[in-house]
Amino acid sequence: MAQDDDALPDLTAPVAEPLRRALGSRYLQYALSTIMHRALPDARDGLKPVHRRILFAMRELKLASNGGFRKSAKITGDVMGNYHPHGDAAIYDAMARLAQDFNVRYPLVDGQGNFGNIDGDNPAAARYTEARMTAAAEALLEGLAENAVDFRPNYDGTLEEPIVLPAAFPNLLANGASGIAVGMATNIPPHNLDELIEGCLALITTPDLPDEDLVKLIPGPDFPTGGVVVEPREQILNAYKTGRGSFRLRARWQVEDLGRGQWQVIVTEIPFQVPKSRLIEKLAEVIQTRKVPLLADIRDESADDVRIVLEPKSRSVDPEMLMGMLFKNSDLETRFSLNMNVLVDGVTPRVCGLREVLRAFLDHRREVLTRRSQHRLDKIDHRLEVLEGFIIAFLNLDRVIDIIRYDEAPRAALMREIWGRKFPRAMSEADYISPAPSEGELTEVQAEAILNMRLRSLRRLEELELKRERDALLMERAGLEDLLASDRLQWKQIGTELREVQAKFGKATDLGRRRTDFAEAGEVEDVPLEAMIEREPITVVCSKMGWIRAMKGHLALDQAFKFKDGDEGRFAFHAETTDKIVIFGSNGRFYTLMGVNLPGGRGMGEPVRLMIDLPNEAEILDIFTHKPDLKLVVASSSGDGFIVPADEIIAQTRSGRQVLNLKEGVRAHVCRRVEGDHLAVVGENRKLLIFALEELPEMGRGKGVRLQSYKDGGLSDLRTITLAEGLSWKDPAGRTRLETDLTEWQGKRASAGRMAPRGFPRDNQFN
Repeated sequence: MAQDDDALPDLTAPVAEPLRRALGSRYLQYALSTIMHRALPDARDGLKPVHRRILFAMRELKLASNGGFRKSAKITGDVMGNYHPHGDAAIYDAMARLAQDFNVRYPLVDGQGNFGNIDGDNPAAARYTEARMTAAAEALLEGLAENAVDFRPNYDGTLEEPIVLPAAFPNLLANGASGIAVGMATNIPPHNLDELIEGCLALITTPDLPDEDLVKLIPGPDFPTGGVVVEPREQILNAYKTGRGSFRLRARWQVEDLGRGQWQVIVTEIPFQVPKSRLIEKLAEVIQTRKVPLLADIRDESADDVRIVLEPKSRSVDPEMLMGMLFKNSDLETRFSLNMNVLVDGVTPRVCGLREVLRAFLDHRREVLTRRSQHRLDKIDHRLEVLEGFIIAFLNLDRVIDIIRYDEAPRAALMREIWGRKFPRAMSEADYISPAPSEGELTEVQAEAILNMRLRSLRRLEELELKRERDALLMERAGLEDLLASDRLQWKQIGTELREVQAKFGKATDLGRRRTDFAEAGEVEDVPLEAMIEREPITVVCSKMGWIRAMKGHLALDQAFKFKDGDEGRFAFHAETTDKIVIFGSNGRFYTLMGVNLPGGRGMGEPVRLMIDLPNEAEILDIFTHKPDLKLVVASSSGDGFIVPADEIIAQTRSGRQVLNLKEGVRAHVCRRVEGDHLAVVGENRKLLIFALEELPEMGRGKGVRLQSYKDGGLSDLRTITLAEGLSWKDPAGRTRLETDLTEWQGKRASAGRMAPRGFPRDNQFN
């Protein structure tokens, strides 16, 4: 049977296509869909499709800013069913965010109920909350009924939705946006609408306005949660020129005097998009870990406003210094990145500068103005045509009534009639601004309007009203024609409309006043941690099981310290609260703790593994106070080692710093200070080798070099000595032995050495 050429293709039949090409084409389609329809906002109205559809659905539900509320579940259902075929949870989350005044600078949804809070709590379920539009949302939608923008079919072709909103103000910059697409992302902070309008007006007046002058009008972001921007001005200017950059944002704080020399810090505004509950947790962690030792306590006394109380440990602390350290160690200071990657014409993604974004908005407003003006012009022409028919009917009322009463097809009869359009003698032609032609036929529109006219309209007063309306429309039509023909008049009208928006949402209103200030960062952030710590003597004690504590004062190191049952002392030394305490583990890593952060000496202390990430299988080999000019010899159990400067072993994190690299089955074994000119090494085979320290390399990290060669076993102990003073040790009886002639044991590095002198300790340790 021959196949019909017009038959539909079999869509279920397999298609031979290379996998590479198939994956590439399908992933490209997915990427384009994500970029254009989900993640990136439109530069013209500053909205993503889900936000645009939410506002349009609320308009269709007639949820005006001065009207009633509707259940959020109803709004979400309409959006999902009519325009946005995605999950209702995602739609409700997007709508709830538009109602959060701590997330959106100019909220577009007026929410009633629990829509979340600055603490980071989620909104209540959609069935419990209600919503309507705000005046700002209505400004974005103004002109939809006047053919201001194009419409497209919805996802199933049953309805139509706007491709973009008319947008009476630059919403992209006013409310900001964020999103992650495929291979690109966007992050735009909110700005002050009053300043944005001033910038737009300046660009209308001077299209080639320098970026420097534009940034003077728009100095930086204006976050809904306030705060203080401390980014340098040149960095802000560069960010707005290129569309990429970042802004350092700090919390706003003040010192509250409690009398008698006591004070506390009150934080009244926190950085944008930092949940207050998480901020409190981080500050509490700062106190617990003693990263800022002069911070004693934190309390959250917030109600409708933010009030976080920070108590210092001492009234002698400088508040600026305290806050400087808190800015470095908490989310009281954050960095908001700028990446103005937007859809310029609704299709093309591009990273734009401040000027380009404002120009895209102004060009959009001009197109909206011309389309609305042309729409109004068409409406006026239609109305003038109807008014002309009404006036003809009044001038020939008796004939019109006859036709309507006696003719079987009155509309056709009215259209066939040649009507005289001269004015009656009772009415002077001076009463008309634009007289009609002398005679002619009625159009279908005019005939239909006459037939639909009410009898009560057949009054002389109504006739005069129609003529006044006609003359007013003729004047408006002339103005619209002039507007459409003149670029200057169009930009003037756009400026007038922007001024109206500025009066409604500008700095003179509570909503429009600037909330974020600008300041210099200052040098307080460079204050070292030690400068904030009160210097006091301490005695550091660490047990064999790794419980560490710091006891006040310099106690006698040979006294008996208390330990837990089954535990005993191992390390004890004098230090100060400003010292850095260094711990060397058998995994070859050095860990750093501040003396002031060690637990107090009232109890048994705390396990050191709670303070650093020391593995359970790793042993603590040594604990000592860091000295900047100190050098150390580190060695592994296999007999490899090197010299490391003390500054190379300081760790900045809990995970420590890897200094001695180890092979599998090898452990770090010993760490000793360099205090001489030779190194004495003894192996598990009791052979002793002494060689010059200059043969040992100085490194920051590595495996090291061979110290002593072994046929069996490995390294037992080492120490640095001054060759001229000899080598000393304690014999089993506790007596000090000294060997001054060490020629027998001297050799080159990596030699085997000779048996240790008579009387050398049986445990092969130098003690």
